[in-house]
Amino acid sequence: MSLYDSLESYVKENRTRFESWLGRLVEVHTVSMDPQRKDDVRRGASVAVELLTALAADAAVVETGGHPLVIGGWTREPRWPTVAIYNHLDVQPAMEPEWTRAPFKFAIDGDFYYGRGTTDDKGPALTALLAACYAVEQKMPLNIEFCWELEEEIGSPNFGKGLSQVSMLVRPDSVVVSDTVWLAGGRPAIPYGLRGLLAARLTLETADREAHSGLTGGAARNPLAELCAAIAACVDAKTGRVKIPGFYDKARRAGKKEQEQFRKSGFEVKSFAAEHRLTKLRANDRTTVMRRIWAEPTFEVHGIIGGYTGPGVKTSIPPRAEAKVSMRLVPDQEPAAVFRLFKRYLRRLNPDIHVHADGMLRPYAGDLSGPFAEAARTAMAFGFAKDPRGRIDRGSRHDGGTLARAGDVLRPQPSRPWVSRPQRAVRLGTGGGRDQDVREVLRRNQPHPSLGSLFGDILCRAKALRRKSYGTVESWLKRRSSSSRTNTSSPRIFNIACRVWGITFRQWPPREKKPFRRRKKPAPIWY
Repeated sequence: MSLYDSLESYVKENRTRFESWLGRLVEVHTVSMDPQRKDDVRRGASVAVELLTALAADAAVVETGGHPLVIGGWTREPRWPTVAIYNHLDVQPAMEPEWTRAPFKFAIDGDFYYGRGTTDDKGPALTALLAACYAVEQKMPLNIEFCWELEEEIGSPNFGKGLSQVSMLVRPDSVVVSDTVWLAGGRPAIPYGLRGLLAARLTLETADREAHSGLTGGAARNPLAELCAAIAACVDAKTGRVKIPGFYDKARRAGKKEQEQFRKSGFEVKSFAAEHRLTKLRANDRTTVMRRIWAEPTFEVHGIIGGYTGPGVKTSIPPRAEAKVSMRLVPDQEPAAVFRLFKRYLRRLNPDIHVHADGMLRPYAGDLSGPFAEAARTAMAFGFAKDPRGRIDRGSRHDGGTLARAGDVLRPQPSRPWVSRPQRAVRLGTGGGRDQDVREVLRRNQPHPSLGSLFGDILCRAKALRRKSYGTVESWLKRRSSSSRTNTSSPRIFNIACRVWGITFRQWPPREKKPFRRRKKPAPIWY
């Protein structure tokens, strides 16, 4: 009996269930950065456990000291390879005026799914869950574990601590991390790096209460003006050049090969601006824009708080002000070291400004060479009938997720909970184009050379959506090329995940199974 014989009926039977479950998750306000939503976040964890147990998976809520983790999955045979799948179920607040629908009310309109979290990252979590369930039902020799976080949007402050307390997880051979975007609709991409992040708050208090400018103006210090002056001394607003002494000293520049990848990526400035609704850019040269968003550090101002913000003008001088800033970092820039430079420079500019670190994430750069990267490219080309492009993810843990490159260990670390070893895992991106229609791409799929040569364990997922939910193929995770153990059924899970989302594809013929052989000395992977 072929692995795909019951796949069509599985898709039809579970489509309604998927949409119902997604609606349940979307309508829970799992806004991790809002203290008033603490109970809602915990309720979201409870719903997640219900969904896992409904599919006969083991599941548990793990306390972290902050928002909880949800751990679960199917561990059936110790000698089988194990894949750990990571997603996050917390979301950003939805206060933007661009929302034309209730953000926490799930809605379906044709091929569009609406609601906060449908794409980032509740939809992808359910996609992987249902694809994995089918694989389990078909008795594929694979252990599958899920790790669903509820603090991703606030920098994962308790993720490492919570993970270290989990005893039910089996040591994984590979890790799936989903949460990235494509270059544009119809342009698959393989993210191989993430810029790091240093977020900070600047506070300045110069009085006990507000003062009338007609009585005190000229003598009273204005904290808003002083913060603006300090920020202007840190960054050139027109060019984006950071003016903090020593800021660029350790920054690694993009090499010739990397810049060549940029040029081959198919990136277009016009499409980039239209996708993000940018009416003006600091530069319009294609190479310059790519270098700035993928390979150079930045300094950004996100908000300034203080003074009167109601209608009209209130002629008072505020007693205090706060600015929220961040810096994107590139490889070789350590967030802690950059923070020390920043704090020292501000102390010199204005010793009364207090600088508070509000999150540090190390930058990450992988390697697009080697057999696992090649397997990922082959898989993407097979699934979407287009060659993927390598790129540095524009995001970080706050808006792009993490990137695992190799048979990674889940090691507690302040700036990055997922730490990788070379050539053991590759993560593929999420379709980021508003008009991305994965089904049309896959309908043009042509027969592909045998996937039998793609060694290791593969898990991926794909979504047939447009605009509000992006088309996806998530993570082909491979074991070492030196391993003698093979899993001939693993490549087929790609097709399973695609069909779970109702995508037309060319079914891959079943392959002859080969016996497993134990490795004499398994590689050490620790938590």
